[in-house]
Amino acid sequence: MPRPDADLLDWIGFEQRGVLTVGQAVAAVGRGVVRGHLRLGRWRRICRGVLLTENGRLDGDQQLWVAVLAAGPGAVLAGVTAATLGGVRGLRAGPVDVLIPAQRVVSRRLTGLPLDMPGVRVHRSTLLTAGTRLGRPPRTTVARAVVDAASWARTDDEARVVLATACQQRRVLPSQLRDMIAALPRSPRRALMRATISDLDGGAQALSELDFRALCRRYSLPLPDLQEPRTDTRGRRRYLDAYWREWRLHVEVDGAHHMDVRHWAADMLRQNEVWISGDRILRFPSWLLRARPDEVAAQIRAALTAAGWRDQASSRPL
Repeated sequence: MPRPDADLLDWIGFEQRGVLTVGQAVAAVGRGVVRGHLRLGRWRRICRGVLLTENGRLDGDQQLWVAVLAAGPGAVLAGVTAATLGGVRGLRAGPVDVLIPAQRVVSRRLTGLPLDMPGVRVHRSTLLTAGTRLGRPPRTTVARAVVDAASWARTDDEARVVLATACQQRRVLPSQLRDMIAALPRSPRRALMRATISDLDGGAQALSELDFRALCRRYSLPLPDLQEPRTDTRGRRRYLDAYWREWRLHVEVDGAHHMDVRHWAADMLRQNEVWISGDRILRFPSWLLRARPDEVAAQIRAALTAAGWRDQASSRPL
């Protein structure tokens, strides 16, 4: 922290981790002083229009400041970058995501970034007022960051992982994501994001009995009993999401709440009790049933077959 009587350069350098635009540096100390520091090697030119008031390698925070300042006025960190700064852990690392106003062209500064900088991926938006300008360096809110990251993801599965991870870690609420999607009407994958958020919000209950029975009929599987009541070893009444009594196969559909630490241990203990009693148990995240039903049905079929079920359709003579 600079002294209370520190000059403008010290305060800007402190706030921006020593990364300044040329304009900021000249306004603080004058063009001649800036040139002198660069000539003597005290400062380092990072790219066109951006300086570092040191001469060493850039650390992670400084790289983020370089990306924002090089992208120009109105730029904010976004997507996975902003979500990570907001506390979401475990997302796939990649280029630094930066969001700029739609009417702006990409700054020429970004073409001259040094080798010790990660790549910078620039996106444009006409709705920068929706959940932006938070923190230093400026970034979008977690809700906006997660929706953008899901929109920009390489695949639908990666988009679902981003949404699920943020909700499971309680960095954002499903209701906040819904509101953000409504505020961004041109975001890609809107239907997919809404369906995923519905699953995350309701957990297993988001998949109705009709949905599960439709999956079984579609893949010629026997119909299970749904919400089957069972009394555990402590005398408490439990409900199984799907249960094939004849083959003692139990399927659980997990929503976001199952990933919470407070539920995780209870789920494991309940699963152990099922195994001890001799039942087979399969578990699927709720979004997977809608996203990849072929894989879900294949595992259910394999478990039923292992338990003695005979697929009448496959056993008929040709």
